[in-house]
Amino acid sequence: MLLLGLVIFCSCNTPSNTIPVIGFADAFEDNTIAQAKQGFFDALKKSGYSEDNNTLKVIYRNAQGDIPKLTLSIKYFISEKVTLMATNPSLSTIAALQNTKDIPVFMMVSPTPQLMNVMDKQNNAPANLFGVAEDLGYIDTSFSLIPKFIKPFADDTTVVRMLKVGMIYNQSEPQSAEALQRIKALATKLHIELVSLPVNNTADVQLVTQALLSKGIKAFFANPDNTVFSSFETILKACNDAHVPVFTSEAGLVSRGAVAAYGADIYQWGYQAGEQAAQFLKNKSAAGLHWEMVKLRKRVYNAAAAKQFGITVPANFEAIK
Repeated sequence: MLLLGLVIFCSCNTPSNTIPVIGFADAFEDNTIAQAKQGFFDALKKSGYSEDNNTLKVIYRNAQGDIPKLTLSIKYFISEKVTLMATNPSLSTIAALQNTKDIPVFMMVSPTPQLMNVMDKQNNAPANLFGVAEDLGYIDTSFSLIPKFIKPFADDTTVVRMLKVGMIYNQSEPQSAEALQRIKALATKLHIELVSLPVNNTADVQLVTQALLSKGIKAFFANPDNTVFSSFETILKACNDAHVPVFTSEAGLVSRGAVAAYGADIYQWGYQAGEQAAQFLKNKSAAGLHWEMVKLRKRVYNAAAAKQFGITVPANFEAIK
């Protein structure tokens, strides 16, 4: 019944003689996150929807990390009766779901509904949630790269000595807290001493990163955390100055200077969400649509960063451009 109601609403909201309107909400300014936005609109354009040919209207808002501003942006979209919302990343998705149960929300660079804590009492995802999500399973592969790349551990599979790895996390972000618990369990199996410190916002990042470096870490792991995304250059500079390589689970951060990652291609993540949104606009209905998992993950490395730290990268990794 909820799905039927959503379909009826969506059909009425996008009559054939009007141009569909998309409200696109970015939670903050970030070069990696921006790749998803580009992919989203490229997919729409390929399907014939773009502002260039007057087949689409876009209302864009970037909250610049200000949560009240993000909420106001979502409420503005609602007042404008947009056809659908596109949300990037999880903070935008959560804000949209907290404020509307009628307008379709197409998420990208967001974790699963379970990790965002948006499930109802019957453990169902919101009926108006669509787009593309990711779980945390790929983090195991990403984190496991570190002892393979850091000498003397890279050439000795029998070594029992502890490799000290640092990471920061924002405890207010569900996916970040969940990732931390997952990594803690994995670190024990890999004979890694994990040194983790919390941050509350981007203003804390420089001091906390320096605190980690003072503890003698040999590598830094940039986990899927919005605070890490938006402060990555600060983290990278501090680690590079201390000659500590940065590894990550996010392919987009490799292009910004991390050594290597196994993770989702952020552009393709947005593109996949855009393909789904295009289908919705074409059919003027949500029938047959549901949120789905990200399809494309890659093993990528940054050639300059690998060279800087004398790291030999396996042949099954792709040099990122």
